[in-house]
This record gives sequence, structure tokens and C-alpha cells, in this order.
Amino acid sequence: MRVFIGVGSNEGDRLARISAAVQALGGTPGVRLVQMAPLLETEPVGGPPQGLYLNTVVELDTTLAPHELLSVLQAIERQLGRRPSPERWAPRPIDLDVLLYGDQVIREPDLSVPHPRLHERRFVLEPLAQLAPDLVHPVLGETIATLLDRLPVRALPVG
Repeated sequence: MRVFIGVGSNEGDRLARISAAVQALGGTPGVRLVQMAPLLETEPVGGPPQGLYLNTVVELDTTLAPHELLSVLQAIERQLGRRPSPERWAPRPIDLDVLLYGDQVIREPDLSVPHPRLHERRFVLEPLAQLAPDLVHPVLGETIATLLDRLPVRALPVG
């Protein structure tokens, strides 16, 4: 199955954690790392004041079922120092999200695919569009490139 995973970090050695997460994914039985988009440094979305994120997207081929893959991602997050937080959008040493799992649509309490806010987040769509611009969102029926083009361009600070 062709799968895309969002990867982000904004605590500690962000690059080292992302590298370790991607290596762990690639070393998982039933998972083959296909490609990784270039890293982006982005502002956090919501939550308390916190540092900038490094974000990317990786493409995988996997024989793991969606919930098996989710368990692997959660185990990697724990190994790399992520702890449960009662606060939504709190800083994270590592964040791994299933963005797309083939063309499947999954809506369960512990797993939503495609990721429910995928189409709203430039920090996910930009790297995803670098890997698969013509991929069609299975719910919205539009390409990743089209969804990215629809997002407002953020103004850069002047001075």
C-alpha cells in the first residue's frame, strides 16, 4: 500500500529526531521507505508559545494494516521521547501522522485517514506536493497540488 506520513518536531534536536524516526520507519518489517520531501521550518499551529517546527512528509510502501502502522508510529514517538499531553497542539519532540493510506477513507476514534486537516495545512501540503502533486485526495477529489494552490500565501514580515 502506498502511504504518506507527516513528520514534525519542535523540541530538542529536531533534525536528529526526524532522522531517527525516518530510520526507524525504514527499518520496520513490512515497511519500505520510498522517498522523503525536503525539510521545511514552520511556525507552530495553535497551542502555547513554542519553537519552530521542522516538517517533512515521507512516502512508504507497506504491507501493514492501517492500525498496525499507527501502532508502529506511536511506538516510534514514545522511543523518541513523546509523552501524552493534555494540551492540544503542545510542543512535540516528534509527531508522526498518517496522512494518506492509499485511497482508503477511515473514520474511527483512534484513526482518521485522510488526515482530517490535511487540506488546511501548508506545512503538510507543501512537502506532500513535492512527492506526489497529482495524487488525488480520496474525499475531496482534488489533487494535492490543487489543494496547495487554494491555500492563502502567508505574508512574510517586512523589515
